[in-house]
Amino acid sequence: MQRALRTADLAGFAHPGVTDLLKEVNYGSYEGLTSKQIHSQDPGWELYKDGCPGGETPAQMYARARAFIEVAESQNEGRVLAFAHGHILRAVAVAWIAADIELAARFALDVASINVLRDDADRGRLVVLWNSA
Repeated sequence: MQRALRTADLAGFAHPGVTDLLKEVNYGSYEGLTSKQIHSQDPGWELYKDGCPGGETPAQMYARARAFIEVAESQNEGRVLAFAHGHILRAVAVAWIAADIELAARFALDVASINVLRDDADRGRLVVLWNSA
């Protein structure tokens, strides 16, 4: 959470609210390993399909993302800024559009990018901006 707090501060939001709903994904026994190291042990592994042994399952990530959306909708007429880690933000995006959690693996997300999720009166929930610098 420290990196997300630092990013918020650099963006001009020195005292953001903090929620565990946006904490990093719990990698369990994979914590501290690179994707390359994980794939050397488990070549077919995918975070949003397999989860992490001793850590979060894809269903748990999705549930946490949905819970964050519910909290966000109840505040400031649903207009919130969120600073968090890429894996949970991908889960939030797919939960927002009610897509399967596995789709999150197909959302590229760079560090310090800007993303906009919007509820459109005519078209429903949209991802209107993604991975923008």
